[in-house]
Amino acid sequence: MPGDSVKVAVRVRPFNQREKNAGSKCIISMSGQTTTIKNPENNETKAFSFDHSYWSHTDFDENELGLNIAKAGSNYSDQRQVYNDLGKGVLDNAWQGYNAALFAYGQTGSGKSYSMIGYGSNKGIVPILCEELFKAVEQNDDKSKQLQVSFSMLEIYNEQVRDLLVKAKPQQGGLKIRQNPQSGFYVEGLRLVPVRNYKEIENLMEQGTVNRTTASTNMNATSSRSHMVITIRFAQVFQTDGGSNTRSSDINLVDLAGSERADSTGATGDRLKEGSAINQSLSTLGNVISALADLAMGKKKTLVPYRDSVLTKLLQSALGGNSRTIMIAALSPADINYDETLSTLRYADRAKKIQNKAVINESPTDRMIRELKEENAKLMALIKKSGLGGGHGMSKEATEEENSSEELEKMLKENERKMQDMQLTWEQRLEQA
Repeated sequence: MPGDSVKVAVRVRPFNQREKNAGSKCIISMSGQTTTIKNPENNETKAFSFDHSYWSHTDFDENELGLNIAKAGSNYSDQRQVYNDLGKGVLDNAWQGYNAALFAYGQTGSGKSYSMIGYGSNKGIVPILCEELFKAVEQNDDKSKQLQVSFSMLEIYNEQVRDLLVKAKPQQGGLKIRQNPQSGFYVEGLRLVPVRNYKEIENLMEQGTVNRTTASTNMNATSSRSHMVITIRFAQVFQTDGGSNTRSSDINLVDLAGSERADSTGATGDRLKEGSAINQSLSTLGNVISALADLAMGKKKTLVPYRDSVLTKLLQSALGGNSRTIMIAALSPADINYDETLSTLRYADRAKKIQNKAVINESPTDRMIRELKEENAKLMALIKKSGLGGGHGMSKEATEEENSSEELEKMLKENERKMQDMQLTWEQRLEQA
């Protein structure tokens, strides 16, 4: 079966105040799907072709509602056009039962959060997608089909995972990432909140955004110092004569922290440490993208380094896995950011080559429970087999055995929690939330 190529779009924003103050010149031009960048030192140009090239630099007005709208006859791309081209496809895939992922990449201050979340009246892809999803849910009048939406929001800050829907101080070392043989990597203990309507998601998103780690740098007054991952789990439960059938989709919406150079951001102390962690995980993401591109080009002996960072573990299914994936690369138009912008374009160009193999996630609920019970029986047998008394003076092998036994027990508890969830009615889960 041929894979689905990762769909890639690039978008250029207006000059920010810092670039205006520096008297910057625009080095980006776009024609159709082609984006061209000009080297300010020698005027040499490089052209790249993508699925979409969005010109959002000039040629727009703000209306009385605060919305940015295109001037007559201009090729300005507003938030709704970006959603129609990218977000709508994510939603269509979810209805079919495919996992879908959309992630934004670019240097700090390049406009990623604007495209993903938006500001003021100019809503980004995430809120528009959630709004459109609930419009369709509310129109469902098929009594044999129940539609369920759950929401989670996390950040990866200095290689540690934090649940943004929990106000309490994050636990030491962050939430643990574990691996399930069937579903891949997951975050242990992450809250997945059932939601009834768009308003509830909006409230959760506001709460999560307030909890997110941001700081001021020379490049961006509200620079995101963490990667943010929003997951919307959309389940369609069909009642049949023989029980029920569930078609589910995880929609992962990822707002990456900006890549940056310390001399541009003026980073010192904590900011420098954060920047270093951000650049390291983005560099690992780049290595994963390169390795996947090599695999797609036919290089057989290529190791994909998913395990080298927390970010790439969590993006494993979005990149080279069971997902239909879209990447939006945000570009600064200014000559002073030439190196970073060229690097972003090259990054996006490599991502085009990645092939995913998305499958519809559909199985009877009772079969899912049976499989979890079978997996638990195997885990119990392994725990008994590795059951060793604690105590001091244990050998290295015994200590490792003890650690693996703890891992198995945690997987067992996670499976039991999943089974309890499946056996609750949707109304009971909403009540709990």
